[in-house]
Amino acid sequence: MSVSILGAGAFGTSLAIAIARNGTPVTLWARDAGDMATRRENTRRLPSFPFPEGLTVTEDLTEGLADLVLLAVPMQQLRGFLAEHCDVLAGRTLIATCKGIDLTTHQGPAEIIAERCPTATPALLSGPSFAVDVAAGLPTALTIAAADPEPLQRRLNGGNLRLYRSTDLVGVETGGAMKNVIAIACGLAIGAGLGESARAALLTRGFAEMNRFAIWRGAEPDTLAGLSGFGDLALTSTSEKSRNYAFGLALGRGETPGSAGTVEGRATARAVSNAARDAGIEMPITDMVVAVIDGKLSITEASEMLLARPLKEE
Repeated sequence: MSVSILGAGAFGTSLAIAIARNGTPVTLWARDAGDMATRRENTRRLPSFPFPEGLTVTEDLTEGLADLVLLAVPMQQLRGFLAEHCDVLAGRTLIATCKGIDLTTHQGPAEIIAERCPTATPALLSGPSFAVDVAAGLPTALTIAAADPEPLQRRLNGGNLRLYRSTDLVGVETGGAMKNVIAIACGLAIGAGLGESARAALLTRGFAEMNRFAIWRGAEPDTLAGLSGFGDLALTSTSEKSRNYAFGLALGRGETPGSAGTVEGRATARAVSNAARDAGIEMPITDMVVAVIDGKLSITEASEMLLARPLKEE
């Protein structure tokens, strides 16, 4: 049974390579499919990883469209993408691989799929993973979340991809979104020279924020302790391969962050801060990230504000 992947960024391409390498036919949709089809490689987003047999690249979204579709489009573009293509995607299982909260509606990807394509089955693929690792065949453990995730788990598991299943769509999407925000905070701390101890504190207190926000959204408390929460947080907050961490790192050093790739945590931080404020939920690290990105606080001022917060029980 074939799989379709819509979106040929680095991560979408890496999943296409990994799944096709396991023997499953994959159709990868891309706006610039011609060059990739000729070169059999995504030289722009994921160079040096040749496409295996069984991976077809196309500019026609309907070509070979499978019943199982991975949506590898940026979070802030997901709503518009589904609005444009819902008729074609109706009735299929749609697995979002993006991680974030919509800036306008404060919805996660599973919620958006359910709203924009009500006849489709929403699902999520999340967890600690870098595109280069997935494409290189390095061991990667992910969470597949859906109302009935077991068939999806069996279908996509294999090779270097080890999938665990969950029915907690809210928890999985919230963990994947929030870890990007905390990764920016950790990058800011290291970039500004605040030290490893400061990063450890941000990781720990940031994880508490992730749980607080997730539970408010209706998540199961244990979900955030898994791959899509703590696992992804640990990876993206400690490696310069993470776009969100690298973005914070550059800001912390007083540099202008590079424009390559999507930094989902920027918009997600604003969306989470706004939603939490409306709900009366304290999110001091998230609020600090927004203030620093917007130039309203220096990193020194933000650090001093966090340190000066009222004393409390852990």
